Amino acid sequence: MRIKRNAAAIAVMLLLAACGDAARSTSAAEPADDAVCALDGMSLKDYPGPKAQIVFLDGRIDYFCSLAELFEVLLGGDGQRGIGASYVQDMGKADWNKPRGHWIEARAAFYVIDSRAQGAMGPTIGTFSSKDDAQAFAGREGGRVLDFSQIRPEVLKLGTKPAHDAHDDSMR
Repeated sequence: MRIKRNAAAIAVMLLLAACGDAARSTSAAEPADDAVCALDGMSLKDYPGPKAQIVFLDGRIDYFCSLAELFEVLLGGDGQRGIGASYVQDMGKADWNKPRGHWIEARAAFYVIDSRAQGAMGPTIGTFSSKDDAQAFAGREGGRVLDFSQIRPEVLKLGTKPAHDAHDDSMR
């Protein structure tokens, strides 16, 4: 009887451990209403434009209120350490002023840089699942369309000053 109880307890613990691993999915998650940017603590819901997230292999998620911040991390020195996946919002489907949902893999997205569109940090990068949507957006708002492989610090003008600090200067 005692062996059966111990075996049952071990089986339950193994099942629970397996469930814990399954819970560490690298799928996109919708940020809670009180979610803040991992780099600067700004509230995500208070600003227009696409948001981003990095899902780490340990299950932790960092959210970003601007795409420049996402790329600051992805293209930085330790950018790929522990990352399971990164996501951006498809602004061909999400509401620009109050974006919710419509998460797509960052590597599969098309990016509109140097547009007039405003986000948390002023002019922002637009993100789209469709190249046609990205080109239509660039036609309305200006800018140029790039795919993920074309994104580099020099293209985004990163590296001279962190994106999250640029906002602070405009407030002075």
